[in-house]
Amino acid sequence: MKAKKNLIVVGDRVLIEPDEKGDRTSTGLYLPPTVKEKDKVQGGYVIKIGPGYPVHDPNVVLEEPWSMKKRDLKYIPLQAAEGDYAIFLKDAAVEIEFEEKKYLIVSHSAILALVRTDVVEE
Repeated sequence: MKAKKNLIVVGDRVLIEPDEKGDRTSTGLYLPPTVKEKDKVQGGYVIKIGPGYPVHDPNVVLEEPWSMKKRDLKYIPLQAAEGDYAIFLKDAAVEIEFEEKKYLIVSHSAILALVRTDVVEE
C-alpha cells in the first residue's frame, strides 16, 4: 500500500508553478540571478487555488468564534482558475518545495493580472 500526499491550498491563496523561462533574453542570452532579483513582478501557471475568502452567514449567531461548524462557512470564490497564467508581485510570494518540485504560494490580492486561454469555435 502506497500513500499519496495531497497539497491543499487554504483561504485566498494560490499555488503557482513559476515560469523559469524568464532567465533568458529573447536572443537566448542567460541573465544572471542579480538581474532577476531586481524584478518586481513574476509570472507562472496556476496549479491550485484555495476555496476563497471566508464569509460566515450573518443570520447565524455565534456564542464563541471557535464553535462555528464547517457547514456554516461560505466562501467568495477567487478569480484565478487552474491553468491561468498569473502575473504577480514577486515580494508577496512564498517559495515552497513539494515532492521535489518548487512552487510559489501567493495571496490572491498579490496577483496583478491573469492570462486565460479560451477555446472558441469558428
